[in-house]
Amino acid sequence: MSLDPYSSDAAQPGPVFFDRQELGLMLRVYGRMVAAGEWRDYAMIGHKEVAEFAVFRRSGDAPLYRIEKRPALRLKQGQWAVIGEGGHVLKRGRDLAQVLRVFDSRKFSVVE
Repeated sequence: MSLDPYSSDAAQPGPVFFDRQELGLMLRVYGRMVAAGEWRDYAMIGHKEVAEFAVFRRSGDAPLYRIEKRPALRLKQGQWAVIGEGGHVLKRGRDLAQVLRVFDSRKFSVVE
């Protein structure tokens, strides 16, 4: 029996969520995008296998982007992913700071 809580043979002790450092990195990007007038709202949710940080243009809209943490994938393709509006994975990796750089390389503008 493995003592690793994220291994496939161990039961998850509870919902997956973000730690303080991870939240700090995500909220830094969120704050920058709010200041630029691109994003206006966010939501966080922790499930048994995944934690999501979703950002919205408006409160009632579908999420523009979702930042997902899936610990079960940490040894494979990486536990972090940025997913776009259509469900396309824009960036995936093991390091959250590196994955969040996808927002640095894009020019975001509201298209009406």
